[in-house]
Amino acid sequence: MIFNKEIARKTAEVLLQVNAIKLSPSEPFTWASGWKSPIYCDNRIILSFPPIRNYIREIMGKEIEKLYGKPDVIAGVATGAIGIGVLVAEYLGLPFIYVRPEAKGHGRQNQIEGFVQKGQNVVVVEDLISTGKSSLNAVKALKEAEVHVKGMVAIFSYGFDVATENFKKENITLHTLSNYESLLEQALATNYIAQKELETLSVWNSNPSEWNAN
Repeated sequence: MIFNKEIARKTAEVLLQVNAIKLSPSEPFTWASGWKSPIYCDNRIILSFPPIRNYIREIMGKEIEKLYGKPDVIAGVATGAIGIGVLVAEYLGLPFIYVRPEAKGHGRQNQIEGFVQKGQNVVVVEDLISTGKSSLNAVKALKEAEVHVKGMVAIFSYGFDVATENFKKENITLHTLSNYESLLEQALATNYIAQKELETLSVWNSNPSEWNAN
């Protein structure tokens, strides 16, 4: 769920400004999963724009404090959320760790990088939620390390039903700065997309795995 409508609108606005989110209904992108998509999101680009990364850092940090107080540690999900996770941890004055998709095959063979102790309270930071599988894989690793995952905060979510089901199944609370609905509202209001494109984008979101631009 989003924190509130104004944060969702403002976040969608700044993501569109720096092309962190690209909408291309007529020439769709191909995701790593093989899905065809009229939208592509790369929130890592915000790190290159100090005013925008500072906005994301401060809003996320403040909302984490409102929800959870100060956790013991902030955890970022590699690799997309390492940068923003560090910024949030720095804003809150907290230790930072990050979680790899799987343990390294060499050296200390860590999946969790950084120092965390059993029983500590951790909030996980993500940049983007699609199905939620990679995000929840990080949560699983943290639970296996016997830390307490208080919840997850992300910049943006596509709002897929499968993600909602996955988070509910794992009993993990997810809050996001913005989501797909807020993005489309902002894109239409600023003439970033036309009404016809809005319809295409809405149809895709209802059944992304089966959508075809033709």
